[in-house]
Amino acid sequence: MRGHRTTRTAALLCAALGLTAAVGTASAAPAASPPTAPPGASPVLVDCLWHPQVRPDAFILACGDGNSRLASLKWDHWDARSAKARGVNVVNDCKPYCAAGTFHSYPVVVRLDKAQPWKKDPRTQRYDRIVLEYPAQRPEQFAKVMTYPLWD
Repeated sequence: MRGHRTTRTAALLCAALGLTAAVGTASAAPAASPPTAPPGASPVLVDCLWHPQVRPDAFILACGDGNSRLASLKWDHWDARSAKARGVNVVNDCKPYCAAGTFHSYPVVVRLDKAQPWKKDPRTQRYDRIVLEYPAQRPEQFAKVMTYPLWD
C-alpha cells in the first residue's frame, strides 16, 4: 500500500511540475514585442515597461493611469537628431472623475529629440524629450504646444 501511495505522490508531483513548467513557458513568451534597435542605431523611445521602441504605432504618455496615450502614429522620419510623427492623442477628460471620465481623440504632431545615453544601456541612445503640437482642437487646459521630458 505504501509503495502505491509513494508512486502516486511522485506521479502527481511530476505532473504538477510539468504543468507549472508548461504554464511558466507559455506565460514567459512575449505577447507582441515592440520594434527595437540594436545598440549604436538611431535613438529609441523608452516605453512605460522600459522597452526600447523604434517607430511605435502607439505610446502611453500617462504610465500611471493610462489617461493619455498616443495612437495611430505615422512616422515621417526617425534619425539620430529627431523624430516626427502624426497621430492622435487620446485623453481622458476625468469628468466628474477619471474612472467615470470620457476619452477624447485629438489630432497631434509628435516630435522627439535630445537623444541621450539610456541609463539601462548606455550604449543605446534614447530620446529625452517629447513635444506635442495640436493643429486643431486640444484637451482643456493644454497649450497648443506641450513639451514633456521622457523617462530614463
